[in-house]
Amino acid sequence: MSLYDDAVLVLKNHEDQAELSQVYLDHLAAHPDGLWKACADGHITASALVIDPERGRVLLTLHKKLRMWLQMGGHCEPGDDTLSAAALREGTEESGIAGLSLLPGGPVRLDRHHTPCAWHLDVQYAALAPDGAVEAISDESLDLRWFAYDEVAAVADESVVRLLEATRARL
Repeated sequence: MSLYDDAVLVLKNHEDQAELSQVYLDHLAAHPDGLWKACADGHITASALVIDPERGRVLLTLHKKLRMWLQMGGHCEPGDDTLSAAALREGTEESGIAGLSLLPGGPVRLDRHHTPCAWHLDVQYAALAPDGAVEAISDESLDLRWFAYDEVAAVADESVVRLLEATRARL
């Protein structure tokens, strides 16, 4: 199965946000290159909220270009077989944490937002940090920090707050 086919299947099965899922599916139908950064009309991205439920905290990155506290995530790459693999790769690369595992049940949320490069149609997963996880800042980040659940709203935008709420509801 190709990444494109996986994305269509994932989006068709994402029942929580049916209207937004359809926007993503329509985008892919109109843009065969809609998974790739080169698609100027927007592209599917994959992200992962790294969470440590045992300690009631999440790991956020201070994005170098956007200068905002966000979950780990970014563009799909040709080596990604699935959206979940892309999210896990991004989560691992940007957190520096080996052994992340995605929360079962597929994407937690979808979030469409405009960035300097184009519209991002983000497919958002949650990744569980293993016991004793030690983070390491990547070159895409200005900072990397653990925040208690109740601290997130003070540092991050509404999309991150909604992602955390949806993730906690699934735990």
